[in-house]
Amino acid sequence: MLPFAFCLLPTAFCFLPSPLFLLLTAHCLLLTFFDLYSILPHLNATLNASSFVLLTSGYFFIRRGRVLAHKRCQLAALTASILFLVSYIVYHAHHGTTRFAGQGIARPIYFTILTTHTILAVVIVPFVIITLRRALRGNFLRHRAIARWTLPMWLYVSVTGVIVYLMLYHLYPAR
Repeated sequence: MLPFAFCLLPTAFCFLPSPLFLLLTAHCLLLTFFDLYSILPHLNATLNASSFVLLTSGYFFIRRGRVLAHKRCQLAALTASILFLVSYIVYHAHHGTTRFAGQGIARPIYFTILTTHTILAVVIVPFVIITLRRALRGNFLRHRAIARWTLPMWLYVSVTGVIVYLMLYHLYPAR
């Protein structure tokens, strides 16, 4: 954790308060008095759960012919997933890895879920991009064809992200 005075050094060259200066100062103040990084795993789980709810809602909307509601839900789910990815990278760049403390049968269960989650999280990225691109271009037949694969994978990644969080931070927390 950097002391507050060190955080102000890069902004000492600014003679007038600018939005960037104010943002950096607020950021440093918050990091000095409150460890924001410690809430990121909870935020990540919330974003994953939100993505699941939005994806499910979007699916139900499109099944009922409510195209605009579907579009809004899917774009909101994409936004939640992108925010998750940014938050995840920031947390792990600052914190590093968190060791799983569970023992016995919990270990293979956890690592199986984590492994499948991680693999599908990587695999799904091009699927999401292609699905979104086809929808935005109005190519709905091809959009629907790939969305049949994208949606279940994305739902699985969202749910298993929450399960990994629960196992890592609540069921078997590091001591």
